[in-house]
Amino acid sequence: MSKLRILVVDDSVVVRRLMTHVLSSDPGVEVAGTAATGRIALARMPLLNPDLIVLDIEMPNGDGRETLVALRKNYPRLPVIIFSPLSNQTAAEITAMLALGACDYVRRAVNVHDSNAATQLIRNELLPKIKRYCFAQGIAGVLPASASPRKLLDSAPAQRARRARKSRIDVLVIGASTGGPNALAELLGSLPSDFPVPVLIVQHLPVEFTALLADRLDRTSHMRVSLGTPHAAVEPAHAWMAPGDFHMSLATKNDAVRIQTHQGPPENSCRPSADVLFRSAAEVYGPHVLAVVLTGMGQDGLRGCERIHEAAGQIFVQDEASSVVWGMPGFVARAGLADKVLPLGQLGSEIVRSVWEHRSPPLDLKPVKSHTEKDGHNAGQR
Repeated sequence: MSKLRILVVDDSVVVRRLMTHVLSSDPGVEVAGTAATGRIALARMPLLNPDLIVLDIEMPNGDGRETLVALRKNYPRLPVIIFSPLSNQTAAEITAMLALGACDYVRRAVNVHDSNAATQLIRNELLPKIKRYCFAQGIAGVLPASASPRKLLDSAPAQRARRARKSRIDVLVIGASTGGPNALAELLGSLPSDFPVPVLIVQHLPVEFTALLADRLDRTSHMRVSLGTPHAAVEPAHAWMAPGDFHMSLATKNDAVRIQTHQGPPENSCRPSADVLFRSAAEVYGPHVLAVVLTGMGQDGLRGCERIHEAAGQIFVQDEASSVVWGMPGFVARAGLADKVLPLGQLGSEIVRSVWEHRSPPLDLKPVKSHTEKDGHNAGQR
């Protein structure tokens, strides 16, 4: 089996040497090259042809974000892991880069001269993520052994019957991972400020950045976006994102549907997990659930979609062409569970149309409100 080829981009010669030493000590990995700036890295890409890039943020002659934007333009599916110190100054930048399609973030110690600690960090945290993202690129479209295509794939008559008995949608649940922050920004930005159902979101993200992403989405969306708060009653035109390192689920209590958060065992190596949210939505809302699975690595959301499917709810997934990684949506689509497989740019309008079906007034009387109107509304409510 060929080795995984890694390109290390960091302006510190100490970091480049240490990374090369530690990563190359793994028999399945080789450092194909290093670069002190983003410009050098971009120039070397055609020659090195790496499987993954480890990227610093603050570098001369083009910082990490500029490099990532250029990479996404020419290499849209190449995994990129951010490896940089965390500070008040870099936190927002890291969040922006995750929104632009960086796969993950590993926090680098400021003092890289402590070679023992730095070696352990690279070996125990960075290296497993490198392998995970590289291998995911090769197996993202394969059904898990436990999921039998014969069992899960619907016949055409069964799909027609399920479409014919569609119920009114009373909740929208969304699952996303790699590439999800950018996809969520586009999707939520296409939903109106008077969206008539609550929205619950699971986004796989390092715990340090979940609140920052929620704030970012709140600023760019027409509806309010906030972190899920235990016991909060869900309400229309409000989106809640699962807090970092906490599962989020729904339960009926005191005649209202309320949010629950807990730190139960990870599912699909994820906490929060879309499966946890989706299952609870099916239990509370039955056939009145619309689940949307966006770009992401792995198969989180598949089992939850099975439960929503059994409850006669609806399921939309992002298509392969518009996904950074067609893992999560690909599993659901190939299992025959998706009612619709759509490009990201079409998901919002189809969600709005479906949510207003069986409702009055009709969709053409519900215009999308401006960000100014949303800001004014929020200013009086928060």
